[in-house]
Order: sequence, then C-alpha cells, then structure tokens
Amino acid sequence: MKTKIITATLISFLCITFTACDKITCCPPKINPPKIQKSKPGIYVKNGVLMRNEKPYRGIGVNYFDAFYRVLKNSNDTSYVQGFEQLNNAGIPFVRFMCGGFWPVEFKLYFSNKKAYFNLLDDFVKTAEKNNVGLIPSMFWYFATVPDMMNEPMDQLGNPESKSIAFIKQYTKEIVNRYKNSPAVWGWELGNEYNLGIDLPNASKHRPWVWPNLGTATNRTTRDELTSRQMLVVMNEFAKTVRKYDKTRIVITGNAVPPWYAYHNTLERSWMEDTLEQYEKILLRDNPNPFDVISIHVYPVKDKKYAARAKNISELLEKTQKIAKKMGKPLFIGEFGVPVSLSNEINTTYSEFITAIEKYEIPLAALWVYDYENQNKDWNVNFKNNRTFMLNEISKINKKLTYK
Repeated sequence: MKTKIITATLISFLCITFTACDKITCCPPKINPPKIQKSKPGIYVKNGVLMRNEKPYRGIGVNYFDAFYRVLKNSNDTSYVQGFEQLNNAGIPFVRFMCGGFWPVEFKLYFSNKKAYFNLLDDFVKTAEKNNVGLIPSMFWYFATVPDMMNEPMDQLGNPESKSIAFIKQYTKEIVNRYKNSPAVWGWELGNEYNLGIDLPNASKHRPWVWPNLGTATNRTTRDELTSRQMLVVMNEFAKTVRKYDKTRIVITGNAVPPWYAYHNTLERSWMEDTLEQYEKILLRDNPNPFDVISIHVYPVKDKKYAARAKNISELLEKTQKIAKKMGKPLFIGEFGVPVSLSNEINTTYSEFITAIEKYEIPLAALWVYDYENQNKDWNVNFKNNRTFMLNEISKINKKLTYK
C-alpha cells in the first residue's frame, strides 16, 4: 500500500513538472487544433488585388459568347462540352458567356418551363466544373431585352420600382443562389457595354432595335434613349442583389472602355475630347461600388482616337491600369481582339495586346471571341481556323504567369 502511494505521488509530481512534454501520457499537453483557412469561392478582391484560392491571380481567358445560348435555342446542341474540353487542354482558365437569351422570345423556356431551363444551365455549369473551366456569366447581355419583356420603355431601367428592375433582381437572385456553391463560377456580370449607348448627342439614332417578331417593342420613343443616371440605377440594383447572396465573388458591370468623348457627352451632350482626368472620372462612374473590378472592352480604332488621349492600345492599357490601381480595383479587360479586316496588321496588333497585358500585369482579360460561327468573317477564333495562333499565345502566357 505504501508503495502505491509513493508511486502515485511521483506520477503527480511528474505531471506538474513536465506538463509541456507530450511523452508523459498521464498529462498530455493541451494542443489547440490548427485553424484551417477556407478558401473563398471564385475570384475575389482583397486589398485591391485579384485573388483566387488565397493567392494573387492573373489569367487570360476567352469570350465563349454563345456557349449556353446555343443549347438554349436547341436543347440537343451540347457542343459546349467539346469546347470546354479543348479550352481545358489548352490551359485557358475561364470563359465569359451570355447567361440567357439575347432577344425577349429567347426567354420563352424560362417563363414556360423554368425547371427545363435550369436543367440546361445545370448541365452547362457541371460540364465547366468537370473541365476546370471558370465561368463569368453575363446575365442581361443586351440592355433592351428585359424592358421589352416587361413591356416597358428603357427609362424604366432607372426606376427601382419598375417591372424591369423587379425581373432583374428576381433572375439575379435565382442564378446566384443556384450556383454560388459551384467552384466553376468566378464572378457575376450585369451585361454588355451599357455605357456605350448613354447620354449621346444623337441618341434618337441609337435607340434599341425594333424586331417585334423577336419580342421587341413595336416602336421607340425618347423614353428609349438610355441615360447615365438610368444606367447607374440598374447597375446598383444588380450589384446590391448579388452582394445580398454572394459576399465575395467579383461583381462586374460588363462596360466597355469609355469613349474619348464620354465626359462631355454627359456634361453637355457634345463630342469634345475628354482629358485624362475626365476619363478617370468617367471610368470611376461607370464602375462604382459595390462593383469591385474595373471593366473595359478594348479594340483597335481605325483613326487611332483612343480614350485618355492615348496614342495606341498599349498606352491606353497602361493609363487605365494605373487608374485601376489607384482606385484599388483590379482591371478586367472583358473583351479584346483583332478583326480579320486588319489584314497584315493582325499579328502586330494582337502582339501589342498580349505584350501590354503581360507588361502592365493586368490581372484578367478575355479574348473576343471563341467558337462563334456567326462571326466567322471577322472575329471567330477556334482550334481549327487560321486564327488559332491567338489561343496558342494565350496558352503560353498563362503558363508563364506566377499565380494560377
């Protein structure tokens, strides 16, 4: 009995004296389990830097404009499956695409059989997941589509209580909630280049198309001339809705680079050339919070009349990248490309784009346009035509980038 007491006392002494030693089984040290850093989904912004999987990210993708559109028009056309496979094999990381119809009649399935509509989109997203291809859905590509579906003029995009805004919020909520857990979805975009048709001195000549057989209005009036104020309302309602259901992924306007006269268009409806400072103000206006990236689309201009008083593409991208960094918002070149019509200048102009994107460390860019037969004449790029070199160059750049 005495021996047991001495042994027990000795063990207690050792436990008190050597509590930091995990070799003493009677009193193992208390160890807090390591905190596992859960990566945020998609692409997101942290301290002004574009991030993916907790690392700064840079990448060049493509616009796969009609990837979903083609199966929406013909449920048997799942050619996007092969398209995603080819992009994955080429190391092209993401696509920007139209997530819905272009004309009002092309939303017919959504209204008549929502389950069937989302079955098509589900398969599309799952295929992207399978092939490790990121998705940037542009949800309301053509600004006139929703007002036409709701039988409202364009000025109702500037009315938060309108049927048009109600539909935009509803569709956005459905898409974001349905796919916010998908690893394939990188971000959310409003639409395509709304900023190019606002505050124009000759706005009456740029009213939306009239094709009643496709679901548009039968005529247009001054109420169909979009203003910057109306554009800002619809952008704000979209972004607020996205942020309500997804706190992290990037939110994108889808706007183009502001025209060189944009500031004066809004100020006085004139074509006077903007200064660099005025260009910066418009760029900020066209990409307001909570949009957390700067969206531009850039193409060669025949008369070399670039915004920001830049002399060429490279200078325009350099100036815009500086402004984006100053704003703390990563730059996304949502579209860039070179048309066949440039003939002998195609290679040099495309090289100027690629070189500037790499040189100025622009985080995200997407080529216009991949596998889009409707633009075979001037823009289409695939792995079989004579413009394949563009995809090959993108593949090379992506391999060289530090972060993937």
